[in-house]
Amino acid sequence: MTQTLISLQNMKMVPVPEKAYGTFFEGDCYIILHTKRTSRGSAVDLHYWIGKDSSQDEQGAAALYVTQLDNALRGNPVQHREVQGHESETFQSYFRNGIIYKKGGVASGFKHVETNMYNIKRLLHVKGKKHVSATEVALSWDSFNKGDVFLLDLGKVLIQWNGPNCSIAERTRGLALARSIRDSERGGRAQIGIIDNEKDSPDLMQIMKMVLGERRGELRDAIPDEKADELQMRTFACAELFTSVFSVLSQDCYILDQGGFKIYVWRGKASSLEEKKAAFTRAVGFIQAKGYPSSTNVEVINDGAESAMFKQLFQRWTEKNETQGLGKVYTTGKIAKVEQVKFDTTQLHARPELAAEQRMVDDASGEIEVWRIEDLQMQPVNPKTYGQFYGGDCYLVLYTYLRSGRPHYVLYMWQGRHASVDEITACALNAIELDKKYGDEAVQVRVTMGKEPTHFLAIFKGKLVIYEGGTSRAQKSTPEPAIRLFQVRGTDEMNTKATEVPPRASSLNSNDVFLLTTRQVCYLWCGKGCSGDEREMAKVVADIVSKGDKHTILEGQEPAEFWEALGGKAPYASEKRFQEQITHYQPRLFECSNQTGRFIMTEVVGFCQEDLDEDDVMLLDTWEEIFLWVGKASNTYERTESIASAKEYLKTHPAGRDLATPIILVKQGYEPLNFTGWFNAWDPYKWSVSCWKSPVVCTRAQRCLKGVTVSEHILCGAWNEILL
Repeated sequence: MTQTLISLQNMKMVPVPEKAYGTFFEGDCYIILHTKRTSRGSAVDLHYWIGKDSSQDEQGAAALYVTQLDNALRGNPVQHREVQGHESETFQSYFRNGIIYKKGGVASGFKHVETNMYNIKRLLHVKGKKHVSATEVALSWDSFNKGDVFLLDLGKVLIQWNGPNCSIAERTRGLALARSIRDSERGGRAQIGIIDNEKDSPDLMQIMKMVLGERRGELRDAIPDEKADELQMRTFACAELFTSVFSVLSQDCYILDQGGFKIYVWRGKASSLEEKKAAFTRAVGFIQAKGYPSSTNVEVINDGAESAMFKQLFQRWTEKNETQGLGKVYTTGKIAKVEQVKFDTTQLHARPELAAEQRMVDDASGEIEVWRIEDLQMQPVNPKTYGQFYGGDCYLVLYTYLRSGRPHYVLYMWQGRHASVDEITACALNAIELDKKYGDEAVQVRVTMGKEPTHFLAIFKGKLVIYEGGTSRAQKSTPEPAIRLFQVRGTDEMNTKATEVPPRASSLNSNDVFLLTTRQVCYLWCGKGCSGDEREMAKVVADIVSKGDKHTILEGQEPAEFWEALGGKAPYASEKRFQEQITHYQPRLFECSNQTGRFIMTEVVGFCQEDLDEDDVMLLDTWEEIFLWVGKASNTYERTESIASAKEYLKTHPAGRDLATPIILVKQGYEPLNFTGWFNAWDPYKWSVSCWKSPVVCTRAQRCLKGVTVSEHILCGAWNEILL
């Protein structure tokens, strides 16, 4: 990953020293070129940033330079227009320690601060939990409020004042920013002091009073985060452009309006040079015509270089010769099968990214316990029938496996398509009680009938059978059907499933193996497109669904009795199947929080493990499943609302997501491999300190009070850097 920051000085581009990255003068404009490696090469983003006090000439020059740079890079970059205080999540993710806004600009004689400059006196107002911004404000107590963090920068001393109502996350981010200033601007020579409680820090308060004077009156209440409400549920606002035009009209440029939240300009390969140059100008004109705020983000995208965020706004986006997973290749031609290369499950622990990609927490060699919900209570299922699920029932499946010598748990809640609402509710309530029995450590997975995840298939070793209706209870109200038809898919015991379908000829498909069971015989019907591995796995399933004689028949060689059992011949799917998949889906992380007084979901771009906030619930979308990561300090309301929001997220997704997509509940400190694999350099010991709710003694500093929690210790650990 590389990054270049350029400022505009007298209408010319001047490189900014790397140590000054993240600091922006409000009177200037900047250009940022960001390049990162991807599985398909590299992705290039080109941003131009507009300070609130910059001139129209500077803004126009910045847009022109961005166009010239785009031409020099052959149209590969995704271009962004950023406005101070309203930067995109992508832009903010480049500056992990925060963004600092400084008054003035080059025209006023200001320069980017140089290392080891100590003749400084300024007050920074720090806001934000995930992405921090610090704005230079007046050196006065009037600038303070109860809910934010403030940094008094005196050159050799940095004093962090934490408002009484600010969160642990905000304090931690403020400290990270203070350390960044110390290390990048002061060569590590400045010292940091922290005020959590003014009464406990009389020496530091004396310094602040010397600079700011005596405080008169009460502090103002916390200032609400304006962006929070602005972004609420606008991630997938309707686009005002039919998406099909992009696939056929490459000679033009188009504007896509994401509900006023963001404006995209798509430039076709054959569009004219004049149209390409006018992209930003037309976008700004569109914003003005719509009456949107001037701070609305603009992203310019070239035909063939569309960003993942852009593609996700469309119901369908397919590209030629894309690959997904290990050994899967998708093309725009017709294809009978997606050939899969068998992966080595022993690599799951050594390569967590593989565990995530294959949706496997382990090699499925753990232990299983299954309960059926009967009379709203848990009833154990006979182990001899494990793997057989009926559409009229709900089941709980507890999977136990060892990792690093200690047990871990996955609790599946399987919901039959024809189960009653009471049974589904009872299934969820019993899951909570069972989870408590195992110390609230289980990963909870909601499984809708027909949408069983990969690991669920694997733990039943090729013997998973889904019956359309009925029940597995001892006393059944309806007799078993005399004729049943099962569609079998899978090539080995890790991915095989048999699903009951209507017993008629139209249910057949030339690409698969079907089992037709009657009172006397079981037919193994092998379509022309099935493989030898699929036929072998169908034989295993046949012994489960039928005790009668087995007859293997090939498509086109069926006896009359076969068609008679299906009610006669009828047309069925016989063409080669085109596997339509979402390929190269970029996982997305959202913070779910009500700390602003209203429940909101905010996306975290370029996420890492540090973005998992223990005060909140986080939603991770990996396309095939939705993870809800529950922080230990999150509240009940956040947990409840996050589940409802996950369902709403799927419902409103423009790609027409399947509402039965599994929703997996993961608890802080008990993350499975198929979750951690989506994060780069996951630290399994990050939360393994003795329970952070328990008192521990801080050994790093003499001035620290004993009995603080680990979370507070993170903050007070800076005491050994203090001046006094």
